[in-house]
Amino acid sequence: MNAPNDEIPLTTEEVRVLGSLVEKAITTPDYYPLSLNALVNACNQSSNRDPVVGYGEPTVLRALESLRGRKLVFIFEGAASRVAKYGQKFAETLGLSPAEAAALVVLMLRGPQTVGEIRGRSGRLHEFGSIGEVESALQALAARSPQPLVVRLPRQLGFKESRYAHLLAGPPEIATAEAAPSTGTPAAVVGAESQGTARLEREMENLRREVAELKAQFAAFKQQLE
Repeated sequence: MNAPNDEIPLTTEEVRVLGSLVEKAITTPDYYPLSLNALVNACNQSSNRDPVVGYGEPTVLRALESLRGRKLVFIFEGAASRVAKYGQKFAETLGLSPAEAAALVVLMLRGPQTVGEIRGRSGRLHEFGSIGEVESALQALAARSPQPLVVRLPRQLGFKESRYAHLLAGPPEIATAEAAPSTGTPAAVVGAESQGTARLEREMENLRREVAELKAQFAAFKQQLE
């Protein structure tokens, strides 16, 4: 049985703060829990982040306070340290397996990605044995009740694979498709583009319906919390 999703939706700042805490808990356990300064640096680092941000301490503190209220973050005040340090209860609170948590955190920190990209970028968080294992984790996250945690986006024109996005901050924005470079004669290119455009329009319409349904679910879910 899935744990209740009373802890979401989150803001984009809360997603970055929480994802950074989970990442550092696994990859740098000797320095975890994190001080506020270390957490700000983790949020703002230029590697393994998309987009790169420049949060100040007030922004991170506001996110931490909200996450504490949702029981996703805690403060550790040990006798050996005069500085407050912060830890997370992400997987525990949401009832996630290590594989599900790893896939979700990669999406939280690096934006929408393909299954192959998720597998390649999650090695330090969780070692997926195969693409199938990543797909199984994503399918479980997409099938969560009462609210899915990830969604599969329509395949972009000219690309072979679809990407996945997290839903912790609500339905993702529908981005304009990025076409890959085309080759062939002008007539062939025009025909291919026309077919691709029609297919993309159908996929975008399907996604709009899915997003509308998700927004309705979020609205109903928020009313339950009020």
